[in-house]
Amino acid sequence: MSPQVGQAVTSGTFSLDGQTFDVDNNVWVVGDDAECVVFDAPHDVEAILKLVGDRRVLAVLATHAHDDHVRVAPALADATGAPVLLHPDDLPLWRLTHPGRDPDGPLADGQVIEVAGTRLEVLHTPGHAPGACCFHAPELGAVFTGDTLFQGGPGATGRSFSDFGLIVASIRDRLLVLPPETVVHTGHGADTTIGAESPHLEEWIRRGH
Repeated sequence: MSPQVGQAVTSGTFSLDGQTFDVDNNVWVVGDDAECVVFDAPHDVEAILKLVGDRRVLAVLATHAHDDHVRVAPALADATGAPVLLHPDDLPLWRLTHPGRDPDGPLADGQVIEVAGTRLEVLHTPGHAPGACCFHAPELGAVFTGDTLFQGGPGATGRSFSDFGLIVASIRDRLLVLPPETVVHTGHGADTTIGAESPHLEEWIRRGH
């Protein structure tokens, strides 16, 4: 069986800088009938385990460490035996949510993670968070962008640990160079494509964060 992309949507809150918001988060799973990886572990470990089923989870890949993306990551790791992998630049954010437990391993730009015969290339895309990463799956024609790129523009950069100039550079230099037909699976909301978003870069820059 060729690798497939699965999705669940979980609901909860996002808190930072003394503010809390209700959010719906996408959870993405890539794999076949035997094994998979999970992108982010937001609010509901049972919903993620239902999506995974009886497959072996090779890793929990954190797109970044805002609490609405990693809140149940340790519980998911404990339930599946899979390591939680996070870019080290996001450790300060991670420790706001999990001060007593670090991730199990690092992510690095250019790192390749293999699952079910397909390759996931790690793209370090700082801006929304210092250690934000996207995951390009060329064989699937897809990229998993977390909160770096959405349908309609960049992720928010108005809070601590974020930088608008950095996110614009990350999107321009790392994402918009991908094939235009590449499907963008985001951390919140609907899918889009690189080709649909790329004409709007200058508009986003003028708009600012």
